[in-house]
Formats: sequence, C-alpha cells, structure tokens
Amino acid sequence: MRMIIRMFVCLLYQGSDMKIIETEIRELVVIEPDIFGDERGYFFESFSEREFCSKVREVRFVQDNESKSRYGVLRGLHFQKPPYAQSKLVRVVKGAVLDVAVDIRMGSPTFGQHVAVELSEQNHRQFFIPRGFAHGFAVLTDEVVFQYKCDNFYAPQSEGALAWDDPDLAIDWRIPADDVILSAKDACHPRLKDAPWLFDYNENLY
Repeated sequence: MRMIIRMFVCLLYQGSDMKIIETEIRELVVIEPDIFGDERGYFFESFSEREFCSKVREVRFVQDNESKSRYGVLRGLHFQKPPYAQSKLVRVVKGAVLDVAVDIRMGSPTFGQHVAVELSEQNHRQFFIPRGFAHGFAVLTDEVVFQYKCDNFYAPQSEGALAWDDPDLAIDWRIPADDVILSAKDACHPRLKDAPWLFDYNENLY
C-alpha cells in the first residue's frame, strides 16, 4: 500500500499540461490532455480552470451534461441565443463521434464555415465551441457516451438550430444519410440562409 501511495503522489506532482491545437477557425480549438499511463491503466486531468482560462479563454462553466447515443444518431446543429448564449467544452468517454461547429456570426470572415473533429475514448481530445457557433455531432460507433460543459444554463426559450444537411454548409458527417437518426425537432430546422436569428460578429457575447 505504501508503494502505491508513493507512486500516486509522484504522479500528481509531475503536473499536467494540456496541448492546444488550433483549427482553421481561430476561436475553435482542440484540447489534448497529458496522459499518464502504465500497466494499471491511465490518469489524466480532464479539466483545470486555471489551465483553461490561461490557454484558451476565461470561461466559467456552470453546467455539465451527458448523453448516450447509438450509431447513426445525429444531434444538432444547436445553439442558444443571448442572453443565454453558451460556450461548450465537449468530449467523448465511450465510443467516437464526429463533432462539428459552424460559425454563425454574421460579418465574421469565416461565417458559414465549419470545423469537424473526431473525438473518441482513444484520443481523449476535447473541443471548445465558443458562443456564436452552432454545434452538433454524429455517432460513428455502436454506442457513445458524450459529455460537455456549458458556461450558461439551458434555456429552452432561447433555443436555435440549423439543418444538419444544409447544402450550403456541405458538412460530411461520415455516415450515410440513410443511417442518420434524428429527433423530430432536429429533422425540421432551417437552412443557414433562412435562419430567423443569427449572431452579430461585432457583438461582445461575453
């Protein structure tokens, strides 16, 4: 027992360092944790407010959510309008998804563009989606457990969404369209060009 405790303390004192991976859209970043593994398994720090605020941006997360989905389920593309706009920090603890964020800030140089990232239990990556973006994911494996942090509480009266198959967005969800499973709500969202409400790039959303 003494040896195990000593090893664990030693591991903690090594510290952790999350790697920030930039994407084609400056505000969207992928976070790769420092994994400490041995014959027993692994350990990593999944979130540090100090590290996150220092390396990504100052955000105070107030709500954690988890969902379970089967292959083909597609959730999105969702957002919340001000004053309940949300940032999200998302990750997968079981399985794999294609996670997508779309810039819906009118006037943005990347308006209508998207970034797609594979998140899985193997790569332990997280994806940060700030306010002003629509978000969704498609399940690539038999089953997925998906977790995410939000910096604002869920407000149903503030919900907004875009069509997952908007041809102007041209998102390759990496699953055949015939295999896509949608909720009744997600099956009837407007295209970007017809959306009744979008964000303003010049508005301070924080």
